[in-house]
Parts: sequence; C-alpha cells; structure tokens
Amino acid sequence: MQEALAARGIHQVAGVLLDIGTSSPQLDDAARGFSFAREGPLDMRMDNSRGPTAADFVNRAEESALREVIAEYGEERFAKQVAAAIVAARRVEPIRTTRQLAEIVGRAVRTREPGQHPATRTFQALRIHVNQELEELEVTLPHAAALLAPAGRLAVVSFHSLEDRIVKNFIRDRSTADRLPRGVPVRAKDLPTPQLTAIGRAIRASEAEVRRNPRARSAVLRVAEKN
Repeated sequence: MQEALAARGIHQVAGVLLDIGTSSPQLDDAARGFSFAREGPLDMRMDNSRGPTAADFVNRAEESALREVIAEYGEERFAKQVAAAIVAARRVEPIRTTRQLAEIVGRAVRTREPGQHPATRTFQALRIHVNQELEELEVTLPHAAALLAPAGRLAVVSFHSLEDRIVKNFIRDRSTADRLPRGVPVRAKDLPTPQLTAIGRAIRASEAEVRRNPRARSAVLRVAEKN
C-alpha cells in the first residue's frame, strides 16, 4: 500500500477499507480448487502463479502438521481423524482433486453440522494455510494504520473468528495508552496518546443483508480512528 501510494505522490489517506474475505468469483471457479462442491484441481492459491498448492501440502505434510493446521485454522474437532484419513488415502494414491479430498474428509467427520458440508472446515483451514492469510493480515494492519491522516479511519471486514480476533486485538492494543508498572510517578495525562481510538462496537450483517447475500452471514466490521 505504501509503495503504491508513494508512487502517486500520496503519503496519507483519509481512510483505509480492508475487505479480507475471499473473492466470490475465485470460490465459484472450479479450476481454482477452493470449493468442495465443484470438481477441480486441489490448488487453493489466491495467486496461482507461485507457491505450493493445497495438493502439495496434503500429499507431503506430516500427519501432525495436517492435524495442527486443520484444528487451528479450521477449528475442526475431528482434526485428528481427518489428518489420519488423509495420510491413509494418499498411501493408496495422491490426492489431486477437490472431490477426492471432500470424500475423504466426509468419511472421517462423524457428525454433520446443520447446513454445512463436513469438508467445510478442512477446506477453510487449507486455504488459510496455503495463502498465509492470518500472517498477511498481521503484517497489513500496522501499515494501514500508519497511512492514516489524523482523524482518518481504518475499517476492516473479516469473515472468520481467527481473523476477527487479530483485528480486535490490534485495535484494542493501538487504542490503549502505554501501560507502566504500578507506582511509576507519571500522570495519566502525560502518557503518550494512543495511535487509534476504537469507534463503536463490531457491526454484523443484518438478517435482510444475509438474505440478499448469504456469504455475509459471518462478516464482522470493526472501525478505528487515527488520533
């Protein structure tokens, strides 16, 4: 962001909006390999010109690494069973397509959440891992805040609890004055002004919006203002 703006002679902005959800056209394109509902190569890279694919990871990773990624990024309670099923299946033949993986996971997940395919959490976890989505977000937020002019606002829309936690903690930490040890003789008014001020509470999609756009059901908007 800073390089792109500097090239245009811009060094501060009145606002930054980060929509960190995945792209619907990418999700809907079977060739991109994001969807368990459509047969395609098991790719999942946002930029499919570089980096390892989801197939590379599921076919090469240790079972413990698979379990950790699926549990942490997918919050899948059957992560252990899914990881074991993937390792068993790839001994027979490489896992190359979305349908292959969805069927493997479907057999390993014993209970289905209402309205959700059993492979949903595993596919989400692999997508986050392959694209380093949480690491990208952690790097981006400080750069976005640094670009803001005084009274400029940072607005972030996230779609996953792990993403929202990162955004929430960032805004909280940047909205809090430096904490000094108890007993240090410094008055509160003499403490440095926090970089940001949180604006209101988190905003979620209304029922009407979710009816118009079901993918908005997990969206959370948080806003902060530059001091």
